[in-house]
Amino acid sequence: MNKTLAIHGGKPVRETYLPYGKQWIDGNDINAVIATLRGDYLTTGPTIKEFEDKIADYVDAKYAVAVSNGTAALHAACFAAGIKEGDEVITTPITFAASANCALYQRAIPIFADIDPKTYNIDVCDVEKKITEKTKAIIPVDFTGQVVDLNPILKLAEKYHLTVIEDAAHALGTEYRGRKVGSISHMTTFSLHPVKHITTGEGGVITTNDEIFYRKLLLFRTHGITRNENLLENKEEGTWYYEQLALGYNYRITDIQCALGISQLERIDEFIKRRQEIVRKYNEAFAAIDGVIIPHQADFSNSSWHLYILQFELDKFKVDRKELYDALQAENIGVNVHYIPVYYHPYYQKLGYKKGLCPNAERLYERIITLPLFPNMKNKDVEDVINAVKKVLDYFRSVL
Repeated sequence: MNKTLAIHGGKPVRETYLPYGKQWIDGNDINAVIATLRGDYLTTGPTIKEFEDKIADYVDAKYAVAVSNGTAALHAACFAAGIKEGDEVITTPITFAASANCALYQRAIPIFADIDPKTYNIDVCDVEKKITEKTKAIIPVDFTGQVVDLNPILKLAEKYHLTVIEDAAHALGTEYRGRKVGSISHMTTFSLHPVKHITTGEGGVITTNDEIFYRKLLLFRTHGITRNENLLENKEEGTWYYEQLALGYNYRITDIQCALGISQLERIDEFIKRRQEIVRKYNEAFAAIDGVIIPHQADFSNSSWHLYILQFELDKFKVDRKELYDALQAENIGVNVHYIPVYYHPYYQKLGYKKGLCPNAERLYERIITLPLFPNMKNKDVEDVINAVKKVLDYFRSVL
């Protein structure tokens, strides 16, 4: 291997760019979408309910509601939980902004609890410290695919009469103490974005075992409008009649998307198995490298692995994270960073949030890089990532 870094004019490890995530679409997926395009329904048809039933069955939940994207799923769950202006919702800062934005959509106040420095998931002890009389819900995030320790979270919820909305955008297929994520919390939301475990292009799902939440979710995704005669205030009109009972949104998903989702779901076990194989290869390659911390996995979590994140003890390399990131990008490795703490964003700063709220989260952010991980990666792709990381680290260590 050429030891001169590509960023310094050397030959990159790869000739072509490898993204950090990517969908895997095969002929069956394409045929499923084509069949729907040739059918009677493009949207609000029977394929949506079929997809919802299959998702609910997969995670062993009573109900599933599919919506237009993962953010819509979180927003709908906040509505169903009755979150309103002035309420507080506790979540983690190490997440995509939607995990907190969904509270703002309901005019509630996001409260950030710090993370466990080992698992990178929300710290249950800090959650309890942040609970006040205004707290309405907890939104724990299954970061990278590793499930939060749900039992203590649910005990807190019971103690303080809170709703747990589990953001499992990263965790479709993950198991918590032998149970699939999606059947445990009061509501669980999933993302179906192309880099996730299965995709509908864009899309999201909420699962729950609570019929009241289920009915509210259905209402919310269609403008708050219903034709259900059991819910109508004026029951004397004809079958054409409908009523708006709440201020909902147009968060509908289409039959086209759900046809793709059904086809993708048939291969989810294959997708997860391959993700886990790649993670094992990464762990074997990086575990013994001084200054590199591989992801810790709690014994209660069997992760489906959405993201693979390395943490660097930067004092052992005498470079900052940006230099490592730029060097890996130059080797044509599509590394990323997940995530910028939510309250670092200018919008949140203008709302009054200040740096220093969650020291563990802030320290982690400065030291992490996400490596490519998706099921259609070839073994050569995995080797390229490993070789590029070792090449870059060897160089920066050797120049000390």
